[in-house]
Amino acid sequence: MNYYEYKYLILSDLFRITGNVKLTALIRYIFIGGSYKYNFWMRTCCYTQANPLLRYTIYPIGRIILSNLTYKLGISISPSTKIGSGFYIGHFGGIIVNEKSVIGKNCNISQGVTLGQANRGKNKGYPTLGDNVYIGPGAKIVGAVKIGNNVAIGANCVVTKDMPDNSVVVGIPGKVISQEGAAEYVCNTEYDKIIKDIRLVKV
Repeated sequence: MNYYEYKYLILSDLFRITGNVKLTALIRYIFIGGSYKYNFWMRTCCYTQANPLLRYTIYPIGRIILSNLTYKLGISISPSTKIGSGFYIGHFGGIIVNEKSVIGKNCNISQGVTLGQANRGKNKGYPTLGDNVYIGPGAKIVGAVKIGNNVAIGANCVVTKDMPDNSVVVGIPGKVISQEGAAEYVCNTEYDKIIKDIRLVKV
């Protein structure tokens, strides 16, 4: 990850929450925005760990801050997890994501969500999520399952098999009940129009 990619990611995450990328909003949410604060330091650790100049200076500080936030907010997502732009954590608490999971852009994760590993069986492995996926409170996605684009997964649903694009999935085990998708749940995704040259918009 280079600096411009890093900047794009932290701004896209901010836009998902605020609908803007103003410097004042960034500073405010870094200090008082619980879930965004976690996003910021997770992205920062990922960037600084890969940078030879920052690996032994900023990165150790970032890891300490992220570790503290993990216990304070109840969020466990490794900086090495592949997560696309516009990552949105609606409510913190009880969120666990296996570091080998893959998450597409504009994903909404709610409280109590687990993206977990299956150690055996036909689904041995880790989840892969497409773009514009909404995951409701308490939902679990386990094993090497593929979740398509624009999928909405209902509260407390347990997903153990692949789900096609535009699905609405509910129940235990998760079943598709419609093809209305996640459009009404995933908002503020137009940041490419705002973040034109990856620079902070002035107030």
